[in-house]
Amino acid sequence: MTTPSSDSWAIPREQAIPRLLDQHGGRLFGLSRRICGNPEEAEDLVQEVFVQAWRKWEQFDGRSDPIVWLFTIARRACQRMHRKRSGEPARIASLDELLPFGQPSIAVVSQETPIDAQVRREQREAVEAAITKLPDDYRMPLVLRDIIGFSVAEAATILGLKPATVKTRVHRARLQLRAALESGLPHEDLPPPAYSRQVCLDLLQAKQESLDRGVEMPNANEIICERCKAVFGTLDLTQSVCSSLADEVLPESLRETLVESWNQQDEDS
Repeated sequence: MTTPSSDSWAIPREQAIPRLLDQHGGRLFGLSRRICGNPEEAEDLVQEVFVQAWRKWEQFDGRSDPIVWLFTIARRACQRMHRKRSGEPARIASLDELLPFGQPSIAVVSQETPIDAQVRREQREAVEAAITKLPDDYRMPLVLRDIIGFSVAEAATILGLKPATVKTRVHRARLQLRAALESGLPHEDLPPPAYSRQVCLDLLQAKQESLDRGVEMPNANEIICERCKAVFGTLDLTQSVCSSLADEVLPESLRETLVESWNQQDEDS
């Protein structure tokens, strides 16, 4: 996520926090809604985050990105406020369960056929439903990286984890979302894999790494077989759907509540 340099944030909280709200309130609401599961709890979480940010702005030393700082507050607030959901999965599916390399029929995304609005809505609903079914340890990294748009390094800072751990969890979560999206797509019978299972896994890792960096996989069309191409196509579609979920709008009533709370804190101080 590209943000202004920290020098531009050497300003009083009365200027800084409203700016953060204007620039990133919608994204924070989107994160909160997917972590909490319903709009009411999401609004409570956003309010908690911005109240904490208002109180703690003087502790921001300018050495980190203020957006990373804000979402780190959000992560801590999530941990305080979020209870384990009833029926929450205890584990994520294994690679063998998630990958279709050995199946005779596999979903294929056609680049030539336009996707109509109804199909796009169905794809969005499938991905959103799959996100809610991810275990917490996988859902937060996935939302931070592929929906909010943080880099793996930034997400690791926010989560207090090693980048390698974040990367592993994002990769596995992507595959689970891809599998959910695939179920609603047309399937085709494709030739058997052109390579061994390990080579296919190595190519999949390279594809995931390219998604992490936001770049095209080098020479992909020259080295991958039809099966890998189909899997990579649905991975691209999954990430495209995730990116579209970032367009959240902060409820105006919540914005008004936050401004009132800041004004009240000023009066009380």
